[in-house]
Amino acid sequence: MSILDRQGRLFGKISILDIAAVLVILAAGFGIFVPIGNSSGQSIGGKTQVAEVDVVIRGLNVLKPDKLQQDFKPGNKLSFVIRNQPTAPVEIKSLKLLDRLLAISQPDGSLKALKDPRPDLFSVDMLITVEGKGQATEGGFTLGGTKVKIGSSVEIDQKNYNFNASVIDVRVSEEAVK
Repeated sequence: MSILDRQGRLFGKISILDIAAVLVILAAGFGIFVPIGNSSGQSIGGKTQVAEVDVVIRGLNVLKPDKLQQDFKPGNKLSFVIRNQPTAPVEIKSLKLLDRLLAISQPDGSLKALKDPRPDLFSVDMLITVEGKGQATEGGFTLGGTKVKIGSSVEIDQKNYNFNASVIDVRVSEEAVK
């Protein structure tokens, strides 16, 4: 008896095409269910560090700016969403309301930045400094497995608030957190 007959069957029982189809299905299943590499963006075995991240919010429309300041006082926790990935809660270190400035031309032709005299009761500009734990990788600092870089858009998601901010500075401490 030969190994392969005229109809392409092994030992007259199993088709070579059936074997190939089973191998393709097994390879696809392996590719779907078995993770390869580290896709979280964190370095394996990296040390956890603390970073301060400054975010700026421009033109946030809010009815009660005073309540906003109370809700975002230092020490409170804040939920960050970066590239649709929630991070671990970060702690607010400071909040500073920013003045709106206008470029006003002077009689000598120069420009001077002066505070906008128009009352805009419902629009707020602010700078928030937060502190969070993450890992420093070759590609930058990660919070919750998502890289945080200057220029990154961050969604701040709280019980009563949901708005976008832009990262303007990331300062990573050199000491590892225990």
